[in-house]
Amino acid sequence: MADTHNVRFEPVDLEIEVEEDETILDAAFRQGVSLMHGCREGQCSACKSFLLDGDIQMDRYSTFALADYESEEGYVLLCKAHAYSDCEIELINFDEDELRNAVPLQQLRTRIVELTDLTGDIVSLKLELIEPEGYDFKPGQYSDLMIPGTEEHRSFSMATTPSTPGQLEFIIKRYPGGHFSGLLETALEVGDELALRGPYGSFTIKQSSQRDIVCIGGGAGMAPILSLLKHLVESGSDREVHFYYGARTAQDLFYLHEIKELGNRLVNFAFVPVLSEETGADWPSLGVADGDFGFVTDAVDRRESDLSEAEVYLCGPPPMVDAAMAMLEGKTVARERIYFDKFTTTVPQA
Repeated sequence: MADTHNVRFEPVDLEIEVEEDETILDAAFRQGVSLMHGCREGQCSACKSFLLDGDIQMDRYSTFALADYESEEGYVLLCKAHAYSDCEIELINFDEDELRNAVPLQQLRTRIVELTDLTGDIVSLKLELIEPEGYDFKPGQYSDLMIPGTEEHRSFSMATTPSTPGQLEFIIKRYPGGHFSGLLETALEVGDELALRGPYGSFTIKQSSQRDIVCIGGGAGMAPILSLLKHLVESGSDREVHFYYGARTAQDLFYLHEIKELGNRLVNFAFVPVLSEETGADWPSLGVADGDFGFVTDAVDRRESDLSEAEVYLCGPPPMVDAAMAMLEGKTVARERIYFDKFTTTVPQA
């Protein structure tokens, strides 16, 4: 049995027990502590923290998430960090309200009930729960779907909310040679069972806030934003919401009717699809009131003159999220009001 050590977090006066064979982030999940995190693969830097005292060793990670000079200074990635003594760690990014309000991890058995192509490379995967009967999660969070016959998993956001007990939808982009997404074409079919673990992620609506919300998505990043929109409707929110969605062409847009229906039930909602490889879309024929062209982050930059007091939710390919972060920094949006998930493929090791 692995040795166990105490890890204390500052400045939040919180302590957990960590076994040497688990990462600090996984130990926090196990004990109901919601540390800031993103990809959990050592690639996005959302869980970057500073080691004040103690002995930590890290599994391999991307130097894009933690540069060599940062590691030498004492910074660590909690998703890759193992404690080999009692430690004290300073959290850089955290939400104190969320820290102690985590949803406990759950193991579930599910069955595929529907597989639907939404575009040429994006699929809707709908599951029903076998055991247990319900899944407790917060809208906007994601789950690990286990690759059948292996110990591997891939992470995908739920497009649904807990208001549909026993039913889940995931929106998944197919990649050539994708370990999980490739199975959607060649192996998985309706009736097959899938194991699921979760929930993860801090891409959730902050209930105490009444700030305007701006969502920026691309590709399969539609999923958690749909979940957030559904939650805002279900909770009767009156917050102003703008949703910008980037796609290559009009053929890559989907769920436009569903977004319109959700928007009709919100007090002040605007949806702007943005096409990067097409300049002549007929928006009314698509059932869309307004749209734009170019990169989605550029459209937000042009259209949103003041985001300094808004909360911004980003979800999509890493280049989109990186571009959005740079744009938002230029608009003086506070880092603690930016929430994001990066959808990554296989992690480059460094």
